[in-house]
Amino acid sequence: MTTLYLDANASEPLRPEARAAMIAALDLPGNPSSIHGDGRAARRVLEQARGQVAARFGCRPRDVVFTSGATEANALAIHGLGAGRRVLAGATEHPAVLRAASGLELIPVLPDGQMDLEALEAVLADGPPALVCAMAANNETGVLHPLLDIMLLCQRHGALLHVDAVQAAGRLPLSLVELGADSLALSAHKMGGPKGAGALLLRPGLDPAALLPGGGQERGRRGGTEALPAIAGFGAAAEAADPAAARRLAALRDAIEAGAGLPVIGAGAPRLPNTSCLLLPGAPAETQVIALDLAGLRVSSGSACSSGKVAASHVLLAMGVAPEQAGCAIRVSLPWNAPDDAAERFLEVHAAMRGRLARRAA
Repeated sequence: MTTLYLDANASEPLRPEARAAMIAALDLPGNPSSIHGDGRAARRVLEQARGQVAARFGCRPRDVVFTSGATEANALAIHGLGAGRRVLAGATEHPAVLRAASGLELIPVLPDGQMDLEALEAVLADGPPALVCAMAANNETGVLHPLLDIMLLCQRHGALLHVDAVQAAGRLPLSLVELGADSLALSAHKMGGPKGAGALLLRPGLDPAALLPGGGQERGRRGGTEALPAIAGFGAAAEAADPAAARRLAALRDAIEAGAGLPVIGAGAPRLPNTSCLLLPGAPAETQVIALDLAGLRVSSGSACSSGKVAASHVLLAMGVAPEQAGCAIRVSLPWNAPDDAAERFLEVHAAMRGRLARRAA
């Protein structure tokens, strides 16, 4: 049985460029902080990766802070930039953001999943300065937030803007400068790099206090010896990720949605080109995921960061989806190397599953 991997929003397959960079870095014995020849060789690899990430996402290399992943990058931004400020976040944000700050204030979203800008402005206007956390793209529905509009509201009310760009990075054109954001979180493995590396990009002049003070690495903003092989793979993946490939993935996504003929959650809003959240009423998501998995089709019921739980998602509930339906939605997310027949293969397996479920219910 051949398998078809359609769970890219949980983790993208490793790009060959990232694999090659990681293997080369594994052979370097030096610590990037050492001043001898081997240390300098390691430092060159580290700074090359920093430059690759900076070039792809529109910032200065010195403003790239490497972390263990986006969860740490989000926490560094929220604890560092949110000090002395109210922290506001959209109701559909990733748990890495929602659980990073105590006293977090939630901003509602509209039924299409986009942040309610009127509600955001009302909260910003009624209180002391804030840090606003807004994800570029939702990990479960693919819905894109209107970041430029959010940025303008933040500037009007003296708020800082932190963007969790994990799902959009490498799939859509993305620039810290063009967004006007104050910080931006990235994860290597969501763009075809390795797991265990991420970054926080900072607007020039911002210097958040370190969560891990350590030995002064990353300009004192994140202690600990840098995970050089993972970071080298991160840089290579950032450079190789081509947002121009979005057109091909969008065509496959559209074919899946048209062929399935099911409600698509978030369909009324701009979305990632690779993501569909399909609702099959009466069929629990767990049942669907397991049945498709047994047939070689890898999808998920939503975020892969919820301790393995398969349950109604806070994202769908925040969008106003009824609880009994929210538990019946699966996420199909196409990877960068999705085969050209991915839609055809998905629809064949999905139709067979629906037939089995219908016969069982009869």
